Amino acid sequence: MLVAGVAYAMGSKGVGGGGGIEVLALPLLFFGIFYLLVFRPQQRQAKKQREFLQNIKVGDRVVTSGGLHGEITGLTDTTITLEIADRVRVKVTRAAVTGKSQEAAAPEAKTAKG
Repeated sequence: MLVAGVAYAMGSKGVGGGGGIEVLALPLLFFGIFYLLVFRPQQRQAKKQREFLQNIKVGDRVVTSGGLHGEITGLTDTTITLEIADRVRVKVTRAAVTGKSQEAAAPEAKTAKG
């Protein structure tokens, strides 16, 4: 009885059954979903960050990956000089800048309201 159940479960193809398409379909499906959910968004974000770093200019207020907020006072190909307080300037690598500072938007919002 047990042998008959196992033979029925294996189907007509037997132990070595299954074609190449059935074996590859599930892993390919998983890779496709993984690509759409993980790799594509990362690529878009990296492209957006590269464009941001290429378009920054002196006078922009930015934040670094270390949490420093400051105004750009100098630019080179690899470094940025930030003024983080009156007459306090630091040099950081260009890649350390993660985005525009939220402090930059605050005065504009106050001006629009008042």
